[in-house]
Amino acid sequence: MTQLPLGVRLRDSATFAAFEPGSNGTALAWLRARCGAAGADRAWLWGAAGSGRTHLLEAACHAAEEAGQRAIYLTPEVVAAAPEAALEGLEYCSLVALDDCGRVAGQRDVEFALFDLCNRLGERGGMLLLAADAPPLTYPWLLADLASRLAAATVFRLHALDDAGKLAALQRRARLRGLELPAATARFILGRADRHPEALFRLLDDLDEASLAAQRRLTIPFVRGLIGRQAAP
Repeated sequence: MTQLPLGVRLRDSATFAAFEPGSNGTALAWLRARCGAAGADRAWLWGAAGSGRTHLLEAACHAAEEAGQRAIYLTPEVVAAAPEAALEGLEYCSLVALDDCGRVAGQRDVEFALFDLCNRLGERGGMLLLAADAPPLTYPWLLADLASRLAAATVFRLHALDDAGKLAALQRRARLRGLELPAATARFILGRADRHPEALFRLLDDLDEASLAAQRRLTIPFVRGLIGRQAAP
């Protein structure tokens, strides 16, 4: 077995099952179908912060690993620090996921290493999954051949959840934890807490821990008390 560089550890909670699709159902369905399947492919997911692009990259890696394949998730910091070393041997993965990849545009050594990886993955039938906050050709790529490879990827635009989607996401995450989160309580959370998805899910973590410790259900009074204690100086 080839010794591969270490990627960034995946979050256990970042799975397809935990992803509330909202208007991103097409991207989710495509990834579910492709992860674990054979054949070379490239895809580019783009959207604003909070649109779920990082979650989907990690979920794709989880799905590939559950299918018995090798997958790796990378950040631009890991790749930029030592491009050749970071990407060496990754053609032996079924899936390579690179987050915030627009941040490496204009870094010649990174671009050459990424272009080489594109070719090696293509030859071995692997998938390159990239995420950024804009479409591929928005960025100032120095290497025209790399730009053309990336522009030929399957591109999905991701949209942030609206309030109904965030409500559904909270209840979805709660169900996966074995928690009962009534719709009224979820609406109360949405009206009182930071609405960014990461903040909402951190609050759900706290509620899970607090309800277990107190042996209490997630009622509005219980949630109000926890939010109040967190807001207190």
